[in-house]
Amino acid sequence: MKLQTVSVFVDDQQRAVEFYTERLGFAVAADVPLGEHRWLTVVDPELPGGTQLSLEPKGHPAVGPFTEALAADGIPFLQLGVDDVQAEYERLVGLGVTFTQPPTAMGPVIVAVLDDGCGNLLQLAQFVS
Repeated sequence: MKLQTVSVFVDDQQRAVEFYTERLGFAVAADVPLGEHRWLTVVDPELPGGTQLSLEPKGHPAVGPFTEALAADGIPFLQLGVDDVQAEYERLVGLGVTFTQPPTAMGPVIVAVLDDGCGNLLQLAQFVS
């Protein structure tokens, strides 16, 4: 058994795919029209068979209150592993990405939190020994 796909709920799928590919560096794995929305996933371009991230529209009535409550409390929806949080922070700030928390050492991990512009906070994490 392996983790195939995880979902992040987004306000706008087109804006999300632009952010996740052009700024975060993911590649589109699937883009299938489904009525007014799309089955839209992205993946690490270095691991095309790896876990995909589905950019799910926030159509269900439970999703809006859930994601708004997480963002209001500063809770990231998901965590992305990176080799160097400080370098990613500087690269992404240079691309206009907004951070709600700069790189911060927290024991065995350095984390930073960014706003994906689609209603979610994402945490970058670098595990250090």
